[in-house]
Amino acid sequence: MTHNVNGIHHVTAIASDPRANAQFYTEVLGLRLVKRTVNFDDTSTYHLYYGDETGTPGTVLTFFPFGGGRRGRPGRGQATATAFVVPEGSLDYWADRLDAEGLDVGAPTERFGEAVLPFADPDGQPLELVAGESDVAPWSGGPIPDEHAIRGFHGVTLHSADPEVTGSVLEAMGYESDGEDGDRRRYRTAGERATVVDLRTDDRGPRGEPGVGTVHHVAFRTPDEESQSAWRDRLSEIGLSVTSQKDRRYFRSIYVREPGGVLFEIATDGPGFTRDESVAELGSDLKLPEWLEADRERIEAGLADLDAADPQEAD
Repeated sequence: MTHNVNGIHHVTAIASDPRANAQFYTEVLGLRLVKRTVNFDDTSTYHLYYGDETGTPGTVLTFFPFGGGRRGRPGRGQATATAFVVPEGSLDYWADRLDAEGLDVGAPTERFGEAVLPFADPDGQPLELVAGESDVAPWSGGPIPDEHAIRGFHGVTLHSADPEVTGSVLEAMGYESDGEDGDRRRYRTAGERATVVDLRTDDRGPRGEPGVGTVHHVAFRTPDEESQSAWRDRLSEIGLSVTSQKDRRYFRSIYVREPGGVLFEIATDGPGFTRDESVAELGSDLKLPEWLEADRERIEAGLADLDAADPQEAD
């Protein structure tokens, strides 16, 4: 195999209250809720997808909001920050906006020559805004002026329990080392967007604990099922245990936990989020795969109403 994965497809994280989660990511960060469905392995919880207007691969942050689930701790063996791109000159706007929401906002810093604003969402999920360029158009239906709006992912930070081995896995996936800055080594792959992975090379801090406020997995892009099958063979050849293909309805997925502890997914670009909703209607209704439709009444009865006015009144 000579081709690469084409950057990040999506990042999936764990949240607490689904209404508060939806309010923050749509009303504060200005992302679009492009799909509301359920965790296919645990239908008692939503699976919420936020991104650009159509949920373009490389823009989508997804959540399993488990209600009062156990709080996690970002640390070694996990992805410990998800970074979005915003236009140059926008970080002051965002610092003021996030501070006004009472969020934990860090001091702006420079990394690999780029301006970075670190902060955490209401569940403590580590996020970053990176000033730069992107081919993603801002979603004009949100509350953020276009000149400051988020334009998809910049990349992710991995705090591996074994950075050298994780680096070798990234290289097997087509990433190339692109320099070091302090205790970070940057890897980059070819692609239109979301091509950066920063790998922490230090062993400081405790191991991560999964739960609310942590990343569940990082998904990488591949064009179609044929290329995904080739990736499954390639990762198996280097000694990794890869799952069979899973039908996630809007893409097909395979999963592998790399030796440094981070759960990776390789997801197909299609069929995409418009397979069961028009662009104008994306995210407006609960969508279930055909194998869950017979249980719709029971499933809906167990889910909070995302359209309720006050997220603090979640069921």
